[in-house]
Amino acid sequence: MNGNLAYAWLGILMIGARANAQPACDQVQNFLSDRAVDVVCFESEDLTTNNEATTPMDNPDPALPAGALTPRTDRATIAAPDHTPIFRMVPGIQVQGRFADDPTGQARFLLRLPDDWNHRLVVAGASGTRSEFNGDFAWSDFVVQRGYAYASQNKGVLNLFVSTAEDPLACRLNPTSPVFVHFYDNDPDKPFTQWQQYIVRTAELARGALNAHYGRSPRRTYAVGTSNGGYQVRRAIELAPHLFDGGVDWEGTFVDDDGSNLLIDLPPAIRNMPAYVASGYDPNSEAAINIRSAGYPQDIQQDIGPPPTMTLWERNLGQFWEVTQCQWQKRLDPTYDTYGSGPGNYVYYDRTDVTDVANQLEAFEPNGRIRRPLVTVAGTMDGLLPIRRNARAYESEVIESRERRADYRLYEVQNGNHIETYTTFYSQLELIQPHAQHAFELLVEHVEHDRPLPPSQCIPHGGRISNHPAQRGHCRQLFVPRR
Repeated sequence: MNGNLAYAWLGILMIGARANAQPACDQVQNFLSDRAVDVVCFESEDLTTNNEATTPMDNPDPALPAGALTPRTDRATIAAPDHTPIFRMVPGIQVQGRFADDPTGQARFLLRLPDDWNHRLVVAGASGTRSEFNGDFAWSDFVVQRGYAYASQNKGVLNLFVSTAEDPLACRLNPTSPVFVHFYDNDPDKPFTQWQQYIVRTAELARGALNAHYGRSPRRTYAVGTSNGGYQVRRAIELAPHLFDGGVDWEGTFVDDDGSNLLIDLPPAIRNMPAYVASGYDPNSEAAINIRSAGYPQDIQQDIGPPPTMTLWERNLGQFWEVTQCQWQKRLDPTYDTYGSGPGNYVYYDRTDVTDVANQLEAFEPNGRIRRPLVTVAGTMDGLLPIRRNARAYESEVIESRERRADYRLYEVQNGNHIETYTTFYSQLELIQPHAQHAFELLVEHVEHDRPLPPSQCIPHGGRISNHPAQRGHCRQLFVPRR
Protein backbone atom coordinates (compact mmCIF):
# COMPACT_ATOMS: atom_id res chain seq x y z
CA MET A 1 0.00 0.00 0.00
CA ASN A 2 1.23 3.52 -0.82
CA GLY A 3 2.78 5.01 2.32
CA ASN A 4 0.87 8.30 2.24
CA LEU A 5 -2.38 6.48 1.60
CA ALA A 6 -1.70 4.04 4.42
CA TYR A 7 -1.16 6.93 6.85
CA ALA A 8 -4.34 8.61 5.61
CA TRP A 9 -6.36 5.49 6.26
CA LEU A 10 -4.78 4.88 9.63
CA GLY A 11 -5.33 8.47 10.68
CA ILE A 12 -9.03 7.99 10.07
CA LEU A 13 -9.42 4.49 11.40
CA MET A 14 -7.30 4.41 14.52
CA ILE A 15 -9.62 6.73 16.43
CA GLY A 16 -10.80 4.66 19.37
CA ALA A 17 -8.41 1.80 18.60
CA ARG A 18 -6.75 -0.06 21.43
CA ALA A 19 -2.99 0.14 21.82
CA ASN A 20 -2.46 -3.62 21.47
CA ALA A 21 -4.06 -3.76 18.03
CA GLN A 22 -1.41 -5.54 16.01
CA PRO A 23 -1.36 -8.94 17.77
CA ALA A 24 -5.14 -9.26 17.32
CA CYS A 25 -4.77 -8.54 13.60
CA ASP A 26 -1.73 -10.69 12.86
CA GLN A 27 -3.48 -13.97 12.08
CA VAL A 28 -6.14 -12.35 9.90
CA GLN A 29 -3.55 -10.34 8.02
CA ASN A 30 -1.44 -13.44 7.49
CA PHE A 31 -4.48 -15.25 6.05
CA LEU A 32 -5.19 -12.32 3.75
CA SER A 33 -1.59 -11.82 2.66
CA ASP A 34 -2.00 -13.56 -0.72
CA ARG A 35 -5.71 -12.83 -1.11
CA ALA A 36 -6.02 -9.10 -0.48
CA VAL A 37 -4.09 -5.86 -0.87
CA ASP A 38 -4.17 -2.50 0.92
CA VAL A 39 -5.36 -4.31 4.04
CA VAL A 40 -6.04 -2.13 7.09
CA CYS A 41 -6.79 -3.89 10.36
CA PHE A 42 -7.38 -2.26 13.71
CA GLU A 43 -8.73 -3.25 17.07
CA SER A 44 -11.49 -1.09 18.47
CA GLU A 45 -13.45 -0.70 21.67
CA ASP A 46 -16.63 -0.40 19.63
CA LEU A 47 -17.55 -1.79 16.19
CA THR A 48 -20.91 0.03 16.09
CA THR A 49 -21.35 3.35 14.32
CA ASN A 50 -21.33 5.11 17.68
CA ASN A 51 -17.58 4.93 17.13
CA GLU A 52 -16.45 7.45 14.50
CA ALA A 53 -13.72 5.07 13.37
CA THR A 54 -16.18 2.39 12.27
CA THR A 55 -17.27 4.20 9.09
CA PRO A 56 -14.57 6.30 7.35
CA MET A 57 -15.31 9.77 6.09
CA ASP A 58 -16.34 10.21 2.46
CA ASN A 59 -13.52 10.32 -0.11
CA PRO A 60 -10.90 8.83 2.25
CA ASP A 61 -8.53 7.78 -0.53
CA PRO A 62 -6.81 10.76 -2.21
CA ALA A 63 -5.89 8.55 -5.16
CA LEU A 64 -9.59 8.24 -6.12
CA PRO A 65 -11.85 10.95 -7.56
CA ALA A 66 -14.52 12.43 -5.31
CA GLY A 67 -17.60 10.22 -5.36
CA ALA A 68 -15.78 6.96 -6.00
CA LEU A 69 -15.82 5.90 -2.34
CA THR A 70 -18.31 7.57 0.02
CA PRO A 71 -18.75 5.47 3.19
CA ARG A 72 -20.68 8.00 5.29
CA THR A 73 -23.08 8.88 2.47
CA ASP A 74 -23.57 5.22 1.58
CA ARG A 75 -24.67 4.08 5.02
CA ALA A 76 -27.46 6.70 5.00
CA THR A 77 -28.81 6.13 1.48
CA ILE A 78 -31.60 3.81 2.63
CA ALA A 79 -31.60 3.65 6.44
CA ALA A 80 -31.49 6.49 8.95
CA PRO A 81 -28.90 6.51 11.76
CA ASP A 82 -31.42 6.33 14.59
CA HIS A 83 -33.52 3.43 13.29
CA THR A 84 -31.30 0.70 14.78
CA PRO A 85 -30.99 1.16 18.55
CA ILE A 86 -27.43 0.87 19.85
CA PHE A 87 -27.56 -0.53 23.35
CA ARG A 88 -23.95 -1.54 23.99
CA MET A 89 -20.36 -1.21 22.85
CA VAL A 90 -18.92 -4.05 20.78
CA PRO A 91 -15.15 -4.54 21.09
CA GLY A 92 -13.37 -6.40 18.33
CA ILE A 93 -11.36 -5.91 15.15
CA GLN A 94 -12.25 -4.29 11.84
CA VAL A 95 -10.54 -5.26 8.59
CA GLN A 96 -10.76 -3.56 5.20
CA GLY A 97 -9.05 -4.20 1.91
CA ARG A 98 -9.28 -5.05 -1.78
CA PHE A 99 -9.40 -8.40 -3.52
CA ALA A 100 -5.91 -8.95 -4.86
CA ASP A 101 -6.98 -10.61 -8.11
CA ASP A 102 -9.25 -7.79 -9.32
CA PRO A 103 -7.29 -6.17 -12.17
CA THR A 104 -9.25 -2.91 -11.84
CA GLY A 105 -8.41 -2.54 -8.15
CA GLN A 106 -12.04 -1.75 -7.31
CA ALA A 107 -13.34 -4.87 -5.55
CA ARG A 108 -13.46 -4.07 -1.84
CA PHE A 109 -14.50 -5.91 1.33
CA LEU A 110 -15.10 -5.17 5.00
CA LEU A 111 -14.95 -7.50 8.04
CA ARG A 112 -16.03 -6.82 11.64
CA LEU A 113 -15.11 -9.53 14.12
CA PRO A 114 -16.47 -9.01 17.67
CA ASP A 115 -14.61 -10.35 20.68
CA ASP A 116 -17.80 -12.00 21.97
CA TRP A 117 -18.45 -13.91 18.76
CA ASN A 118 -21.56 -16.12 18.67
CA HIS A 119 -20.02 -18.45 16.03
CA ARG A 120 -22.17 -17.01 13.25
CA LEU A 121 -21.47 -14.83 10.22
CA VAL A 122 -23.65 -12.30 8.37
CA VAL A 123 -22.62 -11.34 4.83
CA ALA A 124 -24.22 -8.16 3.47
CA GLY A 125 -25.00 -7.01 -0.05
CA ALA A 126 -24.72 -3.38 -1.16
CA SER A 127 -27.53 -1.29 -2.63
CA GLY A 128 -27.25 0.77 -5.81
CA THR A 129 -23.59 1.30 -6.67
CA ARG A 130 -22.68 1.82 -3.03
CA SER A 131 -19.67 0.71 -1.03
CA GLU A 132 -19.06 -2.00 1.52
CA PHE A 133 -20.16 0.47 4.23
CA ASN A 134 -23.69 0.71 2.82
CA GLY A 135 -25.20 -1.59 5.48
CA ASP A 136 -23.59 0.01 8.53
CA PHE A 137 -26.82 1.55 9.88
CA ALA A 138 -29.28 -1.02 8.54
CA TRP A 139 -27.47 -4.29 9.24
CA SER A 140 -24.04 -4.04 10.84
CA ASP A 141 -25.16 -2.19 13.98
CA PHE A 142 -28.00 -4.68 14.37
CA VAL A 143 -25.99 -7.90 14.10
CA VAL A 144 -22.63 -7.06 15.73
CA GLN A 145 -24.41 -6.12 18.95
CA ARG A 146 -25.83 -9.65 18.96
CA GLY A 147 -22.42 -11.27 18.55
CA TYR A 148 -22.42 -11.96 14.83
CA ALA A 149 -19.32 -11.45 12.72
CA TYR A 150 -20.15 -9.12 9.84
CA ALA A 151 -18.80 -9.02 6.30
CA SER A 152 -19.71 -6.76 3.40
CA GLN A 153 -18.53 -5.88 -0.12
CA ASN A 154 -19.14 -3.41 -2.93
CA LYS A 155 -20.19 -5.80 -5.73
CA GLY A 156 -16.64 -5.47 -7.09
CA VAL A 157 -17.07 -1.87 -8.25
CA LEU A 158 -16.59 1.71 -7.09
CA ASN A 159 -19.40 4.28 -7.20
CA LEU A 160 -19.00 7.24 -9.60
CA PHE A 161 -17.06 10.34 -10.59
CA VAL A 162 -18.18 13.68 -12.03
CA SER A 163 -17.94 13.76 -15.83
CA THR A 164 -19.40 15.73 -18.74
CA ALA A 165 -22.17 15.39 -21.32
CA GLU A 166 -19.49 14.48 -23.88
CA ASP A 167 -18.71 11.28 -21.98
CA PRO A 168 -20.67 8.54 -23.84
CA LEU A 169 -21.16 6.58 -20.60
CA ALA A 170 -22.13 9.52 -18.36
CA CYS A 171 -25.62 10.12 -16.93
CA ARG A 172 -27.14 13.37 -15.75
CA LEU A 173 -28.20 13.35 -12.11
CA ASN A 174 -31.82 14.26 -12.90
CA PRO A 175 -33.88 15.70 -15.78
CA THR A 176 -33.00 19.33 -14.93
CA SER A 177 -29.42 18.88 -13.72
CA PRO A 178 -26.36 20.15 -15.63
CA VAL A 179 -24.20 17.68 -13.66
CA PHE A 180 -23.19 14.43 -15.36
CA VAL A 181 -21.64 11.48 -13.54
CA HIS A 182 -19.87 8.38 -14.78
CA PHE A 183 -20.73 5.17 -12.92
CA TYR A 184 -17.86 2.71 -12.74
CA ASP A 185 -20.53 0.01 -13.15
CA ASN A 186 -20.94 1.11 -16.78
CA ASP A 187 -17.37 0.35 -17.77
CA PRO A 188 -16.88 -2.68 -20.04
CA ASP A 189 -14.77 -4.53 -17.47
CA LYS A 190 -17.49 -4.31 -14.78
CA PRO A 191 -20.43 -6.46 -15.94
CA PHE A 192 -23.42 -6.80 -13.63
CA THR A 193 -22.66 -10.53 -13.44
CA GLN A 194 -19.95 -9.60 -10.92
CA TRP A 195 -22.63 -8.73 -8.39
CA GLN A 196 -23.49 -12.37 -7.76
CA GLN A 197 -19.83 -13.37 -7.68
CA TYR A 198 -18.65 -10.96 -5.01
CA ILE A 199 -21.18 -11.77 -2.30
CA VAL A 200 -20.13 -15.41 -2.66
CA ARG A 201 -16.44 -14.58 -2.73
CA THR A 202 -16.78 -12.36 0.33
CA ALA A 203 -18.46 -15.18 2.23
CA GLU A 204 -15.56 -17.47 1.35
CA LEU A 205 -13.00 -14.84 2.34
CA ALA A 206 -14.79 -14.04 5.59
CA ARG A 207 -15.10 -17.68 6.61
CA GLY A 208 -11.35 -18.13 6.15
CA ALA A 209 -10.60 -14.95 8.10
CA LEU A 210 -12.85 -16.08 10.96
CA ASN A 211 -11.08 -19.42 11.09
CA ALA A 212 -7.75 -17.63 11.24
CA HIS A 213 -8.91 -15.22 13.96
CA TYR A 214 -11.08 -17.42 16.17
CA GLY A 215 -9.62 -20.83 15.35
CA ARG A 216 -12.88 -22.14 13.92
CA SER A 217 -15.24 -21.58 11.01
CA PRO A 218 -18.71 -20.10 11.57
CA ARG A 219 -21.46 -22.48 12.61
CA ARG A 220 -23.99 -20.62 10.45
CA THR A 221 -23.74 -18.03 7.66
CA TYR A 222 -26.58 -15.69 6.65
CA ALA A 223 -26.96 -13.26 3.75
CA VAL A 224 -28.72 -9.90 4.10
CA GLY A 225 -29.08 -6.96 1.74
CA THR A 226 -31.25 -4.18 0.39
CA SER A 227 -32.24 -3.24 -3.19
CA ASN A 228 -29.37 -4.38 -5.47
CA GLY A 229 -27.98 -5.93 -2.29
CA GLY A 230 -31.25 -7.85 -1.95
CA TYR A 231 -30.67 -9.15 -5.46
CA GLN A 232 -27.26 -10.34 -4.26
CA VAL A 233 -28.93 -12.20 -1.39
CA ARG A 234 -31.25 -14.03 -3.78
CA ARG A 235 -28.35 -15.10 -5.94
CA ALA A 236 -26.32 -16.19 -2.91
CA ILE A 237 -29.14 -18.46 -1.76
CA GLU A 238 -29.65 -19.80 -5.29
CA LEU A 239 -26.00 -20.35 -6.20
CA ALA A 240 -24.11 -21.08 -2.98
CA PRO A 241 -26.12 -23.29 -0.61
CA HIS A 242 -22.83 -24.76 0.58
CA LEU A 243 -21.90 -21.36 2.05
CA PHE A 244 -25.20 -19.83 3.19
CA ASP A 245 -27.80 -21.17 5.61
CA GLY A 246 -30.46 -18.58 4.78
CA GLY A 247 -31.06 -15.00 3.73
CA VAL A 248 -33.17 -11.88 4.13
CA ASP A 249 -33.75 -9.94 0.94
CA TRP A 250 -35.04 -6.42 1.65
CA GLU A 251 -36.79 -5.13 -1.51
CA GLY A 252 -34.36 -6.78 -3.91
CA THR A 253 -34.11 -5.78 -7.56
CA PHE A 254 -35.82 -8.24 -9.92
CA VAL A 255 -34.36 -9.07 -13.33
CA ASP A 256 -36.12 -10.94 -16.12
CA ASP A 257 -35.14 -10.53 -19.75
CA ASP A 258 -38.71 -11.31 -20.81
CA GLY A 259 -40.79 -10.12 -17.89
CA SER A 260 -39.96 -7.33 -15.51
CA ASN A 261 -36.76 -5.31 -15.38
CA LEU A 262 -35.80 -1.67 -14.92
CA LEU A 263 -35.43 -1.07 -18.66
CA ILE A 264 -39.07 -2.08 -19.14
CA ASP A 265 -40.55 -0.46 -16.03
CA LEU A 266 -38.80 2.92 -15.71
CA PRO A 267 -39.31 4.50 -19.19
CA PRO A 268 -43.15 4.72 -18.97
CA ALA A 269 -42.88 6.47 -15.61
CA ILE A 270 -40.28 8.92 -16.93
CA ARG A 271 -42.18 9.53 -20.16
CA ASN A 272 -45.54 10.30 -18.52
CA MET A 273 -44.35 12.53 -15.66
CA PRO A 274 -44.40 15.86 -17.59
CA ALA A 275 -48.01 15.33 -18.67
CA TYR A 276 -48.96 14.24 -15.15
CA VAL A 277 -47.48 17.42 -13.66
CA ALA A 278 -49.17 19.51 -16.38
CA SER A 279 -52.51 17.94 -15.43
CA GLY A 280 -52.19 19.43 -11.96
CA TYR A 281 -51.28 16.01 -10.51
CA ASP A 282 -54.66 14.64 -11.50
CA PRO A 283 -54.73 10.98 -10.38
CA ASN A 284 -57.35 10.28 -13.05
CA SER A 285 -55.31 11.75 -15.91
CA GLU A 286 -54.13 9.50 -18.72
CA ALA A 287 -50.52 10.08 -17.64
CA ALA A 288 -51.22 8.99 -14.05
CA ILE A 289 -53.04 5.91 -15.28
CA ASN A 290 -50.09 5.05 -17.54
CA ILE A 291 -47.64 5.30 -14.64
CA ARG A 292 -49.74 3.09 -12.41
CA SER A 293 -50.24 0.66 -15.30
CA ALA A 294 -46.45 0.31 -15.46
CA GLY A 295 -46.67 -1.15 -11.94
CA TYR A 296 -46.07 1.89 -9.76
CA PRO A 297 -48.09 2.57 -6.62
CA GLN A 298 -50.26 5.68 -6.44
CA ASP A 299 -48.69 9.08 -5.97
CA ILE A 300 -48.99 10.88 -2.63
CA GLN A 301 -48.40 14.46 -1.60
CA GLN A 302 -45.55 15.54 0.65
CA ASP A 303 -46.98 16.68 4.00
CA ILE A 304 -43.83 17.20 6.08
CA GLY A 305 -41.22 19.91 5.66
CA PRO A 306 -41.17 23.40 4.19
CA PRO A 307 -41.99 24.23 0.57
CA PRO A 308 -41.22 23.63 -2.19
CA THR A 309 -42.74 20.20 -1.74
CA MET A 310 -42.65 17.24 -4.10
CA THR A 311 -44.97 14.32 -4.58
CA LEU A 312 -43.61 10.81 -4.14
CA TRP A 313 -43.39 10.33 -7.91
CA GLU A 314 -41.60 13.65 -8.38
CA ARG A 315 -39.03 12.80 -5.73
CA ASN A 316 -38.37 9.42 -7.33
CA LEU A 317 -38.02 11.01 -10.78
CA GLY A 318 -35.51 13.56 -9.49
CA GLN A 319 -33.46 11.16 -7.40
CA PHE A 320 -33.79 7.73 -9.00
CA TRP A 321 -35.96 7.12 -12.05
CA GLU A 322 -34.02 8.81 -14.82
CA VAL A 323 -30.49 8.33 -13.52
CA THR A 324 -31.15 4.64 -12.79
CA GLN A 325 -32.67 4.07 -16.23
CA CYS A 326 -29.64 5.77 -17.79
CA GLN A 327 -27.17 3.75 -15.75
CA TRP A 328 -28.74 0.41 -16.66
CA GLN A 329 -29.23 1.36 -20.30
CA LYS A 330 -25.64 2.52 -20.76
CA ARG A 331 -24.39 -0.68 -19.16
CA LEU A 332 -26.68 -3.08 -21.05
CA ASP A 333 -27.52 -1.22 -24.26
CA PRO A 334 -24.86 1.49 -24.75
CA THR A 335 -25.66 2.22 -28.40
CA TYR A 336 -29.04 3.80 -27.56
CA ASP A 337 -28.99 7.60 -27.87
CA THR A 338 -29.95 8.30 -24.26
CA TYR A 339 -30.60 12.03 -24.36
CA GLY A 340 -31.16 12.41 -28.10
CA SER A 341 -33.95 9.85 -28.25
CA GLY A 342 -34.89 10.37 -24.59
CA PRO A 343 -34.67 8.11 -21.50
CA GLY A 344 -38.45 7.90 -21.36
CA ASN A 345 -38.72 6.80 -24.97
CA TYR A 346 -36.63 3.69 -24.52
CA VAL A 347 -38.67 0.66 -25.65
CA TYR A 348 -37.03 -2.49 -24.42
CA TYR A 349 -38.70 -4.97 -26.76
CA ASP A 350 -37.85 -2.84 -29.80
CA ARG A 351 -34.22 -2.78 -28.69
CA THR A 352 -34.08 -6.56 -28.30
CA ASP A 353 -34.49 -6.79 -32.08
CA VAL A 354 -31.35 -4.75 -32.78
CA THR A 355 -29.06 -5.30 -29.77
CA ASP A 356 -28.08 -8.07 -27.35
CA VAL A 357 -29.71 -6.31 -24.37
CA ALA A 358 -31.89 -9.37 -23.63
CA ASN A 359 -28.82 -11.60 -23.47
CA GLN A 360 -27.10 -9.09 -21.21
CA LEU A 361 -30.03 -9.24 -18.78
CA GLU A 362 -30.39 -13.01 -19.00
CA ALA A 363 -26.77 -13.40 -17.88
CA PHE A 364 -27.52 -12.14 -14.38
CA GLU A 365 -31.22 -12.80 -13.81
CA PRO A 366 -32.21 -14.94 -10.80
CA ASN A 367 -33.81 -18.35 -11.31
CA GLY A 368 -35.91 -18.87 -8.16
CA ARG A 369 -34.24 -22.19 -7.41
CA ILE A 370 -33.53 -21.52 -3.75
CA ARG A 371 -31.77 -24.21 -1.75
CA ARG A 372 -31.81 -22.48 1.63
CA PRO A 373 -34.61 -20.56 3.41
CA LEU A 374 -35.18 -17.08 2.01
CA VAL A 375 -37.36 -14.22 3.21
CA THR A 376 -38.25 -11.16 1.13
CA VAL A 377 -39.47 -8.01 2.90
CA ALA A 378 -40.83 -5.29 0.62
CA GLY A 379 -43.00 -2.19 0.81
CA THR A 380 -46.25 -1.79 -1.10
CA MET A 381 -45.45 1.88 -1.79
CA ASP A 382 -42.01 1.22 -3.24
CA GLY A 383 -41.64 3.99 -5.82
CA LEU A 384 -38.42 2.67 -7.39
CA LEU A 385 -38.88 -1.10 -7.50
CA PRO A 386 -42.68 -1.50 -7.53
CA ILE A 387 -43.78 -4.50 -5.51
CA ARG A 388 -45.89 -5.95 -8.32
CA ARG A 389 -42.91 -5.95 -10.69
CA ASN A 390 -40.19 -6.96 -8.25
CA ALA A 391 -40.96 -8.71 -4.95
CA ARG A 392 -44.13 -10.39 -6.21
CA ALA A 393 -42.48 -11.26 -9.51
CA TYR A 394 -39.61 -13.00 -7.71
CA GLU A 395 -42.07 -14.79 -5.42
CA SER A 396 -43.82 -16.15 -8.53
CA GLU A 397 -40.49 -17.33 -9.90
CA VAL A 398 -39.72 -19.20 -6.69
CA ILE A 399 -43.17 -20.78 -6.53
CA GLU A 400 -42.98 -21.87 -10.16
CA SER A 401 -39.50 -23.36 -9.79
CA ARG A 402 -39.54 -27.14 -9.67
CA GLU A 403 -36.11 -27.16 -8.06
CA ARG A 404 -36.95 -25.18 -4.93
CA ARG A 405 -35.51 -26.95 -1.91
CA ALA A 406 -36.35 -24.60 0.98
CA ASP A 407 -39.02 -22.35 2.46
CA TYR A 408 -39.71 -18.95 0.95
CA ARG A 409 -41.73 -16.10 2.46
CA LEU A 410 -42.80 -12.67 1.24
CA TYR A 411 -43.68 -10.16 3.95
CA GLU A 412 -45.32 -7.05 2.49
CA VAL A 413 -45.10 -3.85 4.54
CA GLN A 414 -48.22 -1.84 3.79
CA ASN A 415 -47.23 1.76 2.90
CA GLY A 416 -43.54 0.83 3.04
CA ASN A 417 -41.31 2.68 0.58
CA HIS A 418 -37.91 1.93 -0.98
CA ILE A 419 -36.10 4.72 0.89
CA GLU A 420 -36.58 4.82 4.67
CA THR A 421 -35.67 8.50 4.93
CA TYR A 422 -38.70 9.41 2.80
CA THR A 423 -40.73 9.11 6.00
CA THR A 424 -39.35 12.57 6.82
CA PHE A 425 -41.38 13.96 3.90
CA TYR A 426 -44.46 11.74 3.85
CA SER A 427 -46.18 10.92 7.13
CA GLN A 428 -48.22 8.17 5.48
CA LEU A 429 -45.18 5.98 4.76
CA GLU A 430 -44.14 3.08 6.96
CA LEU A 431 -40.60 2.00 7.88
CA ILE A 432 -39.47 -1.37 6.54
CA GLN A 433 -36.23 -1.75 8.49
CA PRO A 434 -37.80 -2.98 11.77
CA HIS A 435 -39.64 -5.70 9.86
CA ALA A 436 -36.52 -6.71 7.91
CA GLN A 437 -34.58 -7.07 11.15
CA HIS A 438 -37.45 -9.01 12.74
CA ALA A 439 -37.50 -11.26 9.68
CA PHE A 440 -33.82 -11.96 10.25
CA GLU A 441 -34.53 -13.07 13.82
CA LEU A 442 -37.35 -15.32 12.59
CA LEU A 443 -35.08 -16.79 9.92
CA VAL A 444 -32.42 -17.66 12.50
CA GLU A 445 -35.02 -19.35 14.70
CA HIS A 446 -36.22 -21.32 11.69
CA VAL A 447 -32.73 -22.42 10.64
CA GLU A 448 -31.31 -23.16 14.05
CA HIS A 449 -34.34 -24.33 16.03
CA ASP A 450 -36.62 -25.61 13.27
CA ARG A 451 -39.37 -23.15 14.19
CA PRO A 452 -41.79 -22.60 11.30
CA LEU A 453 -41.56 -19.28 9.51
CA PRO A 454 -44.79 -17.26 9.76
CA PRO A 455 -46.77 -17.44 6.52
CA SER A 456 -46.36 -14.87 3.75
CA GLN A 457 -48.51 -11.92 4.71
CA CYS A 458 -49.47 -8.27 4.60
CA ILE A 459 -48.08 -6.37 7.60
CA PRO A 460 -50.58 -3.57 8.38
CA HIS A 461 -49.88 -0.14 9.87
CA GLY A 462 -48.33 -0.53 13.28
CA GLY A 463 -48.34 -4.31 12.96
CA ARG A 464 -45.67 -6.98 13.07
CA ILE A 465 -44.97 -10.21 11.26
CA SER A 466 -47.46 -12.60 12.82
CA ASN A 467 -47.92 -16.35 13.04
CA HIS A 468 -51.63 -15.70 12.58
CA PRO A 469 -51.87 -12.74 10.19
CA ALA A 470 -55.15 -11.01 9.49
CA GLN A 471 -54.24 -10.89 5.80
CA ARG A 472 -52.22 -13.76 4.35
CA GLY A 473 -50.48 -13.36 1.02
CA HIS A 474 -50.46 -10.01 -0.76
CA CYS A 475 -51.79 -6.74 0.60
CA ARG A 476 -55.16 -6.09 -1.02
CA GLN A 477 -54.45 -2.34 -0.92
CA LEU A 478 -51.01 -0.93 -1.70
CA PHE A 479 -51.80 2.29 0.15
CA VAL A 480 -53.96 2.77 3.24
CA PRO A 481 -54.28 6.36 4.57
CA ARG A 482 -53.54 6.82 8.22
CA ARG A 483 -56.59 7.81 10.23
